[in-house]
Amino acid sequence: MSLRDLTPRICYRSNAGNVVDDFYVPCMERSVLYRRAVGYFTSGSLSLAARGAAQLIKSGGRIQLVTSPRLQASDVEAIERGYATRGQRIRQVVEVELDKLANELEQERLGALAWLISVGSLEIKLALRVNPQTRQIVRGIYHEKIGVFADSEGNLISFTGSQNETEGGFVDNFESIDVYWSWEDPHGRARSKASDFDALWSGATSGSGLEVLDFTDVAKELLQKYTPASPPELDPEQLAWRSPRWKAPHGPSLPVNLELRPHQVEGIRNWVSAQGKGILQMATGAGKTITALAAAVKLSEQLGLQALIVICPYRHLVQQWGREADNFGFAPLLAFESVHRWAEELTMRQNELSTGTKTFLAVITTNSTFASPAFQSRIRYFPRNTMLVGDEVHNLGAETLAESLPDSVALRMGLSATPERWFDPIGTARLYSYFGAVIEPRLTLKRALELKVLVPYRYVPLLVELDEDERDRYMELSGKIAKQWHIGDQEGDSVKYLLLERSRLIASARNKLVALRALAQDSLKDRGNLLVYCGDGTVESPVDAGVTRQVDEVLRVLGGELGMRMSRYTADESVEERETLRVQIDAGVLQGLVAIRCLDEGVDIPSVQTAVILASSSNPRQFVQRRGRVLRRAPGKESATVYDMVVVPPSEAVVGESERTLLRKELIRFVEFADLASNSGEARAAIFPLQKKFNLMDI
Repeated sequence: MSLRDLTPRICYRSNAGNVVDDFYVPCMERSVLYRRAVGYFTSGSLSLAARGAAQLIKSGGRIQLVTSPRLQASDVEAIERGYATRGQRIRQVVEVELDKLANELEQERLGALAWLISVGSLEIKLALRVNPQTRQIVRGIYHEKIGVFADSEGNLISFTGSQNETEGGFVDNFESIDVYWSWEDPHGRARSKASDFDALWSGATSGSGLEVLDFTDVAKELLQKYTPASPPELDPEQLAWRSPRWKAPHGPSLPVNLELRPHQVEGIRNWVSAQGKGILQMATGAGKTITALAAAVKLSEQLGLQALIVICPYRHLVQQWGREADNFGFAPLLAFESVHRWAEELTMRQNELSTGTKTFLAVITTNSTFASPAFQSRIRYFPRNTMLVGDEVHNLGAETLAESLPDSVALRMGLSATPERWFDPIGTARLYSYFGAVIEPRLTLKRALELKVLVPYRYVPLLVELDEDERDRYMELSGKIAKQWHIGDQEGDSVKYLLLERSRLIASARNKLVALRALAQDSLKDRGNLLVYCGDGTVESPVDAGVTRQVDEVLRVLGGELGMRMSRYTADESVEERETLRVQIDAGVLQGLVAIRCLDEGVDIPSVQTAVILASSSNPRQFVQRRGRVLRRAPGKESATVYDMVVVPPSEAVVGESERTLLRKELIRFVEFADLASNSGEARAAIFPLQKKFNLMDI
């Protein structure tokens, strides 16, 4: 066959046909030499043009490739395997039956790539930008794009254009190439492009600031030193929401019934446009987990992602991520608690990935396990094409955790409804430095409610007064605080202690339990899907005239006195016990859970419809997370209700700055909750008298 048998077009564009089937395959089938100089190359391009490449090889042909060092990790490994076995193998049908080569190129592209190199059918050289005088590597990459086909008769078809030698360049991007052929070429452009390639291949361009090296040990050393850890120039257009042209068997995939929301698709595309770095800020319940897993699936299908590491703050979140990841086919390893439970399995899976036995590795772990020496020592064995996801990423801004984050992983996605760290600008800066900026769209709670991603809610403020003994103690503490403020000692240890004592008094106010009992009898006794958030302090107990934790006293009132089917959900319960509780409340076996902090971040119990907040810190993250727990959508769930208790300072208290500061923290939460509620006018009216008395109308 001859290239003259073809009638090529002068230009091929993505909107006018399939460049692979219309141009590449017919040219390869008729060629004995294919020369390509291009900025980016992946083995996916060979798999797409497999039929033509197989015919070229069967005809005794060769492929010569000049590319930049920005190769995918899987391709580097395959190339190294090919060069390592060259000279030890001969070209025999018994090694790879040539009749099966097209199928090998398409289905097992990495093995076929290594084989082509090992038998001398594929030569690869690396082009690096250098200083012409010093020969030192400089910024920038080799980005030229030349292609030349040559047949046995000496005919040439040359082309140049925007297209890279990647699957994305062939399939997903909008590209164009200009084509010239030697038998009708009055200006000699076809042979001119061939001469340009010859100059590259022979090293004749070295004086112009470009050095071309064989893929030898020296070149591989340079490759490791200068190749970025991330896939080259991630292109959001490559993440088409369709089935990929090639997919490893048994790899991760989108669940059949999953339909991503527009904000999730936009978030993924914008993260890819930011070269795989950034923080997705989404309201609690808006689908951050699903978004991250979907991004990992698309990167694995279309850009060669090989591994996923997810870091979670708590053990129960590891299990929750595990359930979701199973739905996507990731088959993740859950690494937490004792090192003996996961270390050997992780080593085995890393070995399987490096040898090609498995095509993907997913690990979900806790912050503490990830930072441990046992896990840190294994990070270097993850491939370069690894994606790291930080769930509730604000936690990773802490100094010790931030130091454990690996520079070797370039694909980084942070997830949080509230990424900024409370009163920790340095920790926040660490987060943004490693994970990147917040990615648009920022799905605030207001926007999530407008888009109906979350259910609407009623907000009911419950104003609670101190009893007589507590009022006396409050007045005593407030008097001492006022004296310290008067002399300007607002930051000293003594005033801090007094403020802490007063905060504890308010958090454990006895009338909160009185108000809870009345609320339960009136509205909650026969209701299910309930969460009660407590403080982590103690309260007086009438049972033994002693003190007990607030969570235990709430459980006694609701479960013991009123006969409600309630259970505690705290750090004292094991991961297995918490999972059982989650299932029981979803199934209606339990009416509700009484929690301290364990339900603040990430726990997914969508069926919950009612929340009662007895105590809350002034950290806005906590009340944002708690509100989000109850607003998740679930079948049959149309709305939610949030009851929020706040202690009212005694009416006889002098309205001083410390009282205003104390109440301001509470009212900021009240106002934010109220303004987005379906009954915002009613909720605002309940707190108006407090705003007026304490001169807090600016909130």
